[in-house]
Amino acid sequence: MSDGNPAAPAGVLVTRAVDGEAVMFVARRVLLVPVLLLAACTSPDAATPDAPGPVPATTVTAGPAAPAACAERLETGRLPDWADAGFTGDTRMRHVFGARGDIVAILFAYPLVHDRGDGANNKILWVARPEEGRSEPAPRTPLVITATRDGTAAPVVREVTGGPGPSIVDLPAAGCWRLRLDWSGRTDTMDLIYRPAPG
Repeated sequence: MSDGNPAAPAGVLVTRAVDGEAVMFVARRVLLVPVLLLAACTSPDAATPDAPGPVPATTVTAGPAAPAACAERLETGRLPDWADAGFTGDTRMRHVFGARGDIVAILFAYPLVHDRGDGANNKILWVARPEEGRSEPAPRTPLVITATRDGTAAPVVREVTGGPGPSIVDLPAAGCWRLRLDWSGRTDTMDLIYRPAPG
């Protein structure tokens, strides 16, 4: 049954004529929206937790790069034009380039062997790439070979008098050797493998 007074606030007595008599009613209109809002503001369960702040970016710092494994980068194709003087036709020789490409070791003896004992030599022809933009030859100084066997720290030094050219390079043990090559103010590096003497 309607209270007959839609505008009456909740809990207020209102009157309505019923069969000619004034009858009092209690208005029961409940305003639910304000009540729900008030409950949401005061209920601890309804509290919204603070939103997490931005997660700081994690910076990963790379450690020092591990050195590349010692390995002889042997090639068997044609020599470059700047290194084929004295060879004829389509000569193919085993050779190893320096890491910078400024020098090549042409291996007349292969494999290189520690303490051969067979009368053969570890003969290597060193050829340096001509320097670009240089109109006159660089002063010739010895080719200094500083060789360190992989896994050790004590280097040995060999010299080729007069700079890159023919040489016999013997080293004191079998293994992979890392060579630093210095000549006429230039530097390059390469790895060469010396195998054990045949048993």
